[in-house]
Amino acid sequence: MHRLATVLTVLAISASAAVEIEKTSYQGWPNCYRISNGVVEAIVTGDVGPRVIRYGFVGGQNLFKEFKEQLGKSGEPEWQARGGHRLWIAPEDPVKSYAPDNAPVHIEVRGDTIVMIGPVEALTGLEKMITLRMEAVGTGVEVTHQIHNAAKQPYEFAVWALTMLAQGGTAIHGFPPRGHHPHDLEPTNPLTMWPYTNLADSRLKLLQKYLVLRQDPKSTGDAEKLGSYGRDVWGAYLLNGDLFVKQAHAEAAPAAYPDFGCNFETFTNADFLELETLGPMRKVAPGETAAHTEHWSLHKNVHIQKWEDGELDRVLLPLVTGR
Repeated sequence: MHRLATVLTVLAISASAAVEIEKTSYQGWPNCYRISNGVVEAIVTGDVGPRVIRYGFVGGQNLFKEFKEQLGKSGEPEWQARGGHRLWIAPEDPVKSYAPDNAPVHIEVRGDTIVMIGPVEALTGLEKMITLRMEAVGTGVEVTHQIHNAAKQPYEFAVWALTMLAQGGTAIHGFPPRGHHPHDLEPTNPLTMWPYTNLADSRLKLLQKYLVLRQDPKSTGDAEKLGSYGRDVWGAYLLNGDLFVKQAHAEAAPAAYPDFGCNFETFTNADFLELETLGPMRKVAPGETAAHTEHWSLHKNVHIQKWEDGELDRVLLPLVTGR
């Protein structure tokens, strides 16, 4: 298997009749790439990353957060929040998880797919790749995250996919199916707290079937974070009638995952809200690659009248499950 860094390099227009990929400038970066099927579009950065900086309906709002003062820049010595969707390693390490992604990335176009390959990180010896494949019809995008160990020693980590969402929306996370006592006695999932988690936070609402977390740009309190687990886990974000959904399938039981068994985490502060999914912990030998896949979709004209289980069942479940 070739090292990820050797995979590259020709720009092409998609062979698909419905999906097109073109080089473009975006927010001051001259080497970005836009992939679109005419309904939705995503823009990835070529000057920094790998990052997906935009995902939205064509001509519509960007569901992803953008830090305006950091757009169009590159080469900074320290990690930049910048916005969009990124790839990290978990558990969160204050140094290694924050390895800078401020250098140019290699781009390869393969039909309806665009591949972004970052340089080997000097700090970790890891090489990160994000692959986007857009469906020709609808709004679906398959996002594959790969981390290649280019170092000389094994490295234990989980692949961690983080999406920073724009201000002013509300996140919804569905718990695994609920049951009843005394018929259902086994636990179904963890609900993990961090030292700054506050269950009395006005931005947070815990229901029987759902976790609801509101992004408040006027918040003056601490950040808020919770984690969970589900075999087919999902999180959604509702902003001005547009609903972003990301889903992932768990490869293993909770014991295999970091952060006390989480394959889903959500975080918010005054600047953004994140929906995060994680792969299992794995010891990756030199030359090996760990992978984790998400599926994204967008939905228009979604409105929640009451933040209650019945209303969320009615509105969200058909969009998440397709039924």
